[in-house]
Amino acid sequence: MALILHAASTNKNTYKALIAAEYNGVHVQLAPNFEMGVSNKTPQFLKLNPLGKVPVLETPDGPVFESNAIARYVARLKGDNSLLGSSLIEQAQVDQWIDFSSLEIDSNILKLLLPRVGFAPYLAPVEEAANAALKRALGALNTHLASNTYLVGHTVTLADIITTLNLYLGFTKVLVKSVTSEFPHVERYFWTLVNQPNFRKVLGQVKQTEAVLPIPSAKKPSKETKPKAKEEPKKEAKPEPVKPAEVAEEEAPKPKAKNPLDLLPPSKMILDEWKRLYSNTKTNFREVAIKGFWDMYDPEGYSLWFCDYKYQDENTVSFVTLNKVGGFLQRMDLVRKYAFGKMLVIGSQPPFKVKGLWLFRGPEIPQFVIDECYDMELYDWTKVDLSDEAQKERVNQMIEDYEPFEGEPLLDAKCFK
Repeated sequence: MALILHAASTNKNTYKALIAAEYNGVHVQLAPNFEMGVSNKTPQFLKLNPLGKVPVLETPDGPVFESNAIARYVARLKGDNSLLGSSLIEQAQVDQWIDFSSLEIDSNILKLLLPRVGFAPYLAPVEEAANAALKRALGALNTHLASNTYLVGHTVTLADIITTLNLYLGFTKVLVKSVTSEFPHVERYFWTLVNQPNFRKVLGQVKQTEAVLPIPSAKKPSKETKPKAKEEPKKEAKPEPVKPAEVAEEEAPKPKAKNPLDLLPPSKMILDEWKRLYSNTKTNFREVAIKGFWDMYDPEGYSLWFCDYKYQDENTVSFVTLNKVGGFLQRMDLVRKYAFGKMLVIGSQPPFKVKGLWLFRGPEIPQFVIDECYDMELYDWTKVDLSDEAQKERVNQMIEDYEPFEGEPLLDAKCFK
């Protein structure tokens, strides 16, 4: 009997056994036509795992569930490999790092991800704690990898397979480059492993996420439907004289309401032209892009605003701060057609400062943005005084990502365009 793995083919816990099988020269077959939520509810599946959870490995000697146990089973099928360590101490260290990555990395990544995909309620204190715990774990891993290519010994072990796949969920879903760059040895380790031939056979080409998923907005409870009144017996209607058939007129579709900003007088500034100039200017930025901005700028059709985060003292964890800014920019997508923005995360040590510059269509911040993007109230907003040369220079520096900015280095600079 072949080894049959019951699980979705895109589940990172499925990958553990499949990659271990590649390293060990073992054939593991995915159950055909497996459908999560259907296949794992059948009586046949529940005999393999009464909880209905995946993955489950069906073997000639009986089923095995829990992904780490399955991966260990696959790694033990042939004794002539070092996947589980070459000595007693290495075997213990393999188990140590498997437990570490499961309890300290995977569990905290899931606490960040699950609320974003609707599988858990979002609680800010939980996210803050998970971010802090994840940073500690990545810091510890980074320190170990500073002097080690692999977690145990000098070759890939099961600890590397499981740790890399736990990191895989983070790198592809919630950990953007500006976050992982704090842990360069972890980055080097991750990209080295996922590009190994046995990993690539299973994972294909891995790409790091460019943005963190936003927190879904809470849905309002649906109104209760009133019970229908009991139908009274129909009275026999008296026959009416036959009238000529009337042609029913279809109600004309209502025109889509225009955005208030589309009703403003035309502006000489074409926002897309500025965005192209900004994106395409690679050298002499001050002379080309900044000069071009002021040549295009229309103070009657657009307005410039500085924003400062109200709670700078809370920005004690760098990647939590970066995630806040990234989420804000995602939620500003509703105004992309009418705005351009720069958000700076400033400082080399916490607390980090978050400051921004925004260009909006119209003389004021659009009301629909204030109403629909709750992040707006987390910032103090100040309209740029164009008669003040110091403020104009501050605009230039923020567009340019000038460093040091106000005497401090930039941790990150994000552009909304």
